[in-house]
Amino acid sequence: MSSTTPSQDVLPGVPAHANDLVLTRELHAPAAHLFRCWTEPELLVKWFVPPPWSVASAEVDLCPGGRSVIVMRSPQGEDMPNEGVYLEVIPNRRLVFTDAYRAGWVPSDKPFMTAIIDFDPLDDQRTRYTAIARHWNAQDRKTHEDMGFHTGWGICADQLEALARTL
Repeated sequence: MSSTTPSQDVLPGVPAHANDLVLTRELHAPAAHLFRCWTEPELLVKWFVPPPWSVASAEVDLCPGGRSVIVMRSPQGEDMPNEGVYLEVIPNRRLVFTDAYRAGWVPSDKPFMTAIIDFDPLDDQRTRYTAIARHWNAQDRKTHEDMGFHTGWGICADQLEALARTL
């Protein structure tokens, strides 16, 4: 029996859904270190945005339904809070979170995307890192792509790798 439903087990860099943007990289850092950088606020603020942007603050309640708030700061000093919840947490392997809900499963005003972050160990020091931004519709996907998804998330992946290598 065949199915038209895309598999979550996608090939690296190949979208599983029409509204996905995908970044896949081999990072020279252990999966556990990369996971820490994604889940420890004091590390998250060091790599999460490309310069000249910065992260003003980060809150992490690392469990399904737990709140995530990352406040990005523009070069002009404008704070842009990004709030959501975790949907899936598999330590050192996968994070799934969305801005479709706020804490307590309160729907957000305008959901933009769900992020699926996979850390697939290749050996003790290398990890296949896959970041999928799954958008609610084609227009949001295009908006994110036009904002510089591939360049911006690529710069952040480089920063993530550099920080993880110091742990």
